[in-house]
Amino acid sequence: MDYKNLKYKISTGCDRGLCRKACGRQDRQLNTYDWLADVPGNQESTDLVEVQFKNTRKGYYHNVNNLELKKGDIVAVEANPGHDIGVVTLTGRLVKLQIKKANLKSTDDIKRVYRHAKPVDMEKYREAKSREHATMIQSRQIAKDLGLQMKIGDVEYQGDGNKAIFYYIADERVDFRQLIKDLAATFHVRIEMKQIGARQEAGRIGGTGPCGRELCCATWMKNFVSVSTNAARFQDISLNPQKLAGMCAKLKCCLNYEVDDYIEASKKMPSKEIVLQTQDSDYYIFKTDILAGMITYSTDKRLAANLETISSERALQIIEMNKRGEKPVSLTDDDQQKPASHTVDLLAGENIARFDKNKKKKKSKTNRQPQAKAPQSAAAKPKGQENGNKGNAPRRQRPPKSKEGKSNEQKQS
Repeated sequence: MDYKNLKYKISTGCDRGLCRKACGRQDRQLNTYDWLADVPGNQESTDLVEVQFKNTRKGYYHNVNNLELKKGDIVAVEANPGHDIGVVTLTGRLVKLQIKKANLKSTDDIKRVYRHAKPVDMEKYREAKSREHATMIQSRQIAKDLGLQMKIGDVEYQGDGNKAIFYYIADERVDFRQLIKDLAATFHVRIEMKQIGARQEAGRIGGTGPCGRELCCATWMKNFVSVSTNAARFQDISLNPQKLAGMCAKLKCCLNYEVDDYIEASKKMPSKEIVLQTQDSDYYIFKTDILAGMITYSTDKRLAANLETISSERALQIIEMNKRGEKPVSLTDDDQQKPASHTVDLLAGENIARFDKNKKKKKSKTNRQPQAKAPQSAAAKPKGQENGNKGNAPRRQRPPKSKEGKSNEQKQS
């Protein structure tokens, strides 16, 4: 085998369709859709490439050796010290836009791509990755023995195994100078400490949310937007901390997904403090369906009594009537019927016993024997039984009665 020309590449399995030129699961939330991939001369427009490492870390490098790099190639890049192993995730003109977005103004941050990964590089890479979990468990014990109020959430080794990055979470400032000395003496590598938040930790570790799907921060989210309880209030969600909190013990990021739609729809709804007055009684808002534009009113301010559901247009119409001193007969118009329920009973007006009738008919058909299998002569059976109808069989005739009203048999006796 020619090891010089051997190229390691992440198998994508989805080079077409929506994930065209993507690398599959190893990209995760760092994946960038290359919409210029089919443009001629896109890769030759710049020597900059984007390389991703474990989970949420990626960097930008110069392809000084003019290697034929494509998305998914595993390469060895410059590091401090030594080299690192990563996956090419983006090439061409979009890399310049990504650098501008990352605010990399210094040219020193952009290093070089050495070569395609060799078998020796991959062996060191796998050996270093196999030590990450044990290193994380042991480093947690070292931090606990030092009495530091911090949690080491993840450990990432460099591709050549000469450096390790420790990601930790801490509520307050931590003096980890002694910790770095102990870690360096224990693992014999260069130590780098990086502080992350609870959301970043959930994105690195991953997990399954209460919706049954993988966490958004571990799949496609690139940055985190602050979430407040106002998002739950706009959507009429109960302010229950246990239901609003995600796996990271912070407010769920998905609370912000539909807030804009709810804010736009709530502008068409009347205020909750307005009371609708009719000739019968006053009505208070009991609950609202903001997206559907339906409001349920109750005659009691605190309890569900005499509930009436009307549209927001009808509620605004009644409010205008009350301002003019007019009171409608009821919340619903005379011509307008109550809104139909969203649920439809498919068996309404149907007789459930119809299934039993079908079973009886099937049973009678199976018990009936064809005439060809059991032929009988006309003399052996009466005419009524021959036709299969017992009601047509001749009855036994009684002796004629005499004029006194007694039969001949009684006279003989």
